[in-house]
Amino acid sequence: MTLHETNHDQASSSHLTTGTNPGLARRDFLSAAAAIAVGAHTAMAQDKTASPKGRSRYGEHAQPVRYPDPDVVVLDDRFKKYKLGNSAIRRVYHSRDMLWAEGPAWNGVGRYLLWSDIPNNVQMRYLEEDGHVSTFRRPSGNSNGNTFDFSGRQISCEHGNRRVVRYEYNGTITVLAHKVNGKELNAPNDAIVHPDDGAIWFTDPGYGSLMNYEGHKADTGSVQPLQKEAVYRIDADSGKITKLTDEIFKPNGLCFSPDYKKLYVADTGASHYADAPKNIKVWDIEAGKRIKNGREFASMSLEIDGEEKAGFADGIRADKDGNIWASAGWVGDGYDGVHIFAPDGTRIGQILLPEICSNVCFGGTKRNRLFMTGSQSLYAVYTEAIGAHIT
Repeated sequence: MTLHETNHDQASSSHLTTGTNPGLARRDFLSAAAAIAVGAHTAMAQDKTASPKGRSRYGEHAQPVRYPDPDVVVLDDRFKKYKLGNSAIRRVYHSRDMLWAEGPAWNGVGRYLLWSDIPNNVQMRYLEEDGHVSTFRRPSGNSNGNTFDFSGRQISCEHGNRRVVRYEYNGTITVLAHKVNGKELNAPNDAIVHPDDGAIWFTDPGYGSLMNYEGHKADTGSVQPLQKEAVYRIDADSGKITKLTDEIFKPNGLCFSPDYKKLYVADTGASHYADAPKNIKVWDIEAGKRIKNGREFASMSLEIDGEEKAGFADGIRADKDGNIWASAGWVGDGYDGVHIFAPDGTRIGQILLPEICSNVCFGGTKRNRLFMTGSQSLYAVYTEAIGAHIT
């Protein structure tokens, strides 16, 4: 589901005592990867051979990256224009005490990135101006996904409290969703805001109620902790919660298309359902409030070393051109990181990371910097893509 700002080891939160901010990201020398006959501002059409598995080590003692970064991989010519020849993937922050980084959200006014560390029950903040990282909120209700509405208020999906909340300017918390049809939600996962009416759309797969590690395990003995997994919409005026669809196994990350005519949702149901596909689904949005024509947008299956492998898409974001940038993981080297899909569902590029990527978010002053939460680290890379939405 992220360094030229700083080069110090002191950027750590009060609870992440071993956190570092190691300056320019670096990689090991790869014997077959060292020869890259490309100019600094040129991306290769098929450059996966440059770094077939992705570099394994970041930090101040690793070797510098030779441009163009071989771990930003062009699989289709359509991705060429988004890869910058003189921009490297950077590990913005890392801590051995951070357990599962998730839910990155960019605040354009404050110029900071917010993200969750679910098991540690904390939200963290990275400042663009100097790279400083600190604890933003604790406890966080084991929050997962975060976003901001068009009034600048933070919205969080809390695993531990099984609810969607909004943090108000006066410091209070407004509970936006906690029960549906008289039952508690499973454990809301991710949320987005529609600009036309301020409605909040969110997913409820239930992972926070399937384990105590990320919330509170429900004593129901079911992979549907409290009710069927679903995607919901909260009306901004009335507060009414409407089920948009439950025709998906475990809806996870979600995003709108740039024109708000489509809704994309990652399905991670294969974690608990043997017959669940590993894919991203898409629906057409009708009248801004309903969805129809659910179908597969893209499969997460990918051939690696002659073998077909499929992991999970988790957090997803759209850029202004309609490409979908999906965090990817649970396969290993050569797969984990970010997969980029064209509007027709074709995988056109990859960003390889040495950790499982849980979520992504466009941010930075120009919204052209992709932040990636990767297990125990936060990564970032500049691109020529511009995020389609405010966060």
